[in-house]
Amino acid sequence: QVQLVESGGGLVQAGDSLRLSCAASGRSFSGYWMAWFRQAPGKEREFVGRIGWSSSSTYYSDSVKGRFTISKDNAKNTVYLQMNSLKPEDTAVYYCAATRSYSTSTRDYGYWGQGTQVTVSS
Repeated sequence: QVQLVESGGGLVQAGDSLRLSCAASGRSFSGYWMAWFRQAPGKEREFVGRIGWSSSSTYYSDSVKGRFTISKDNAKNTVYLQMNSLKPEDTAVYYCAATRSYSTSTRDYGYWGQGTQVTVSS
């Protein structure tokens, strides 16, 4: 059974940093893309960024490029989202997801975590 378990969310102030973790288990993710999405209240879930499990290639949305960094530790089967210079508009539930597709669309991701809340106060 595949499981993606996010952790590390919380309440921070604007300008602070936070690191989210996504512990993956239940299968080999070789050849998969591991992504982070976020969903703010009343808004659609949006793509944040992704990393290749095997290639380590990364790609980010324009809204977070230069502030957020995705990394991974294959030995720990864990993907990280380092968020710096946080803004109130970064407030959302952050989800970890996995796919074999080269995609930023939620419909192409078959595995999802339960999400972790990030709240950035001004």
